[in-house]
Amino acid sequence: MSRPLLEIKELHTHFFTDRGEIPAVDGVDLYINKGEVLGVVGESGCGKSVTSLSILKLIPQPPGKIVHGSISFKGQDIVSLNERDMRKIRGNAISMIFQEPMTSLNPLFTIGDQIMETIRLHRGFTKKEAKAHAIEMLIKVGIPRPESIIQEYPHQLSGGMRQRVMIAMAISCNPELLIADEPTTALDVTIQAQILDLIRHLNEEQGTSVMLITHDLGVVAEMCHRVVIMYAGKVVEEGSVYDIFKNPLHPYTQGLIQSVPRMKESRDRLYAIPGNVPVLGTEMKGCRFAPRCPYAMPKCAEALPQLVEQEANHSCRCWLHETAEEDAV
Repeated sequence: MSRPLLEIKELHTHFFTDRGEIPAVDGVDLYINKGEVLGVVGESGCGKSVTSLSILKLIPQPPGKIVHGSISFKGQDIVSLNERDMRKIRGNAISMIFQEPMTSLNPLFTIGDQIMETIRLHRGFTKKEAKAHAIEMLIKVGIPRPESIIQEYPHQLSGGMRQRVMIAMAISCNPELLIADEPTTALDVTIQAQILDLIRHLNEEQGTSVMLITHDLGVVAEMCHRVVIMYAGKVVEEGSVYDIFKNPLHPYTQGLIQSVPRMKESRDRLYAIPGNVPVLGTEMKGCRFAPRCPYAMPKCAEALPQLVEQEANHSCRCWLHETAEEDAV
């Protein structure tokens, strides 16, 4: 089997604050194959975005820092690279669509200037060539009158248009890996569908690998090949989309799927996972999900289970399944 395009092993990214050391990402392992769409799912604060920012080494220092682990892109360790070498990768081999385009786009520069900067930096185009390529990218993401749009500023565009501009910037250098951090947040459903179609076409037509960070399981079912479920800074389940939806193993994954409204069912109240996400930085002994888990056992509060493959390419971090295996032996 060929080497994954991106492989993360035992990643620990911590933040050093007034209330102590916060392990935002606490030993994450994941990989993305070439041409694959990987969905990363979890509640707010579970470490999804920090994982993606760690890949591009965009964690603000201070207060954040990658304290342990490796991030390998095409066999090259990213963690050890200096800032100069990282600039050659960002926006070129690896691009990112950020969650909020209004805060990601510079309000002082026109749309054209911001797209052209990336193109000229990585492609070495002249200003005229870069402008033509920028217009071509805007057309590709479905923006009307691109010749006029490149002269406008971010505040003059709608949320959907700004997100399209972010995608145009991200794909302008034909990246091998596209990280999309909740790219449809705060957009209406029509624009959401158009944005997801753009990402899907990029994956299918150009073979671009995609890391899609989301909390929307409907998006995952429609877009992804594999899924990683995160909770409190750790991966709790990983498998194909089919396996995750057909046979979710971890109680947290089961709770997420149960929380999705179903049109054919009549309910007085929607299901919600009881309790709250643990506060990172406090002492957490045992399984992070144990206080909210309906199947919690005494063992769950004592020791943290390992991420173990339960079926072919389907792994889970839960004592429930490890105990079942021991009983079967």
